[in-house]
Amino acid sequence: MKKHIITLLLIITILLLITGCENLIALEGERVADVNYEGKLVVHFLDVGQADSILIQMPNGTISLIDGGNRGDAKLIIDYIKELNIQRIDYLIATHPHEDHIGGLPEIIKSFDIINIYMPKVTASTKIFESLLTEIQNEGLKIKEGKSGVDIIAEDGLAYSIIAPNSFEYKETNDFSIVTRLNYKESSFIFTGDAEKPSEDEMIVKGYDLTAKVLKVGHHGGRTSTSKEFLDKINPDYAVISVEKGNDYGHPHKETIKRLQEKGIDILRTDEMGTIVLVSEGNSIAVEGIDKNKNDSVQNSTENLNTYIGNKNTKVYHSDKCSSLPNKENQIEFNSINEAENAGYKPHQSCIDK
Repeated sequence: MKKHIITLLLIITILLLITGCENLIALEGERVADVNYEGKLVVHFLDVGQADSILIQMPNGTISLIDGGNRGDAKLIIDYIKELNIQRIDYLIATHPHEDHIGGLPEIIKSFDIINIYMPKVTASTKIFESLLTEIQNEGLKIKEGKSGVDIIAEDGLAYSIIAPNSFEYKETNDFSIVTRLNYKESSFIFTGDAEKPSEDEMIVKGYDLTAKVLKVGHHGGRTSTSKEFLDKINPDYAVISVEKGNDYGHPHKETIKRLQEKGIDILRTDEMGTIVLVSEGNSIAVEGIDKNKNDSVQNSTENLNTYIGNKNTKVYHSDKCSSLPNKENQIEFNSINEAENAGYKPHQSCIDK
């Protein structure tokens, strides 16, 4: 019996040593919950297919959830949050009343202690919207209006603010989307819901500080969001797209991808990488966790962040930093090695290490 106890203690000690290590990438079979993120800003872009759900662990210990995916995503989101030992959501934001953003929220509200809930001043005549309102009422919650100028958190070094919507009348429900800017020291994020160009233009005209290291791309990468003017103001290092592979809408649209590529922005997509976790200590931002539910390897996912330049004449592709790039008029861009080779291009012997 004593021998069994000693063995069990040794196993527990080894597990504690493993899970105490930082800077881990959560590979297949390894949980994001096992990574120590204490005192950091951690943003989880959950892989909920053609929908949105973003979990934010603030460095001050509070929790925010932006959107709850489709109705069928509720269990996935609830299980993910509970694996992080989170029982309370301080700031729940329903960006706008479309099913792919609020579908899982009724069950999520049942499952956690909700302190504050923000919604825009717009309604929908759908069963899921009615269910959401019913559950909010059942839990005795009061809805706070999500509109520009609302400061959710305003602390030294940490600010979480609503910067849209800026109007009360829009032709499209998407433009009522709550847009938030989160700033932790030198790291900043903008979360756009499904806001499209009319809302983007208003944010620019209002003169908000739109600079951010990370942009959650609006409307799953649709062409009517993420305008060039909006991108110029934000000038992000990373653009995260929450999207389902092979979706019926053709998201993300090639026009949007092109605008992002032209600015040299690293594109992170849930359809290619699974759940994406970005971590910051207040300075740099690291893609420190990827919850791999996809068949692609981490190498292939990281490869998709790069741009490769093909020579239309020679049918050879190069890294974008190669010293032997062809003239501009002969260049064609690829998002991955697979894309280049599927187009019939061969690797340049000097700059592509295969």
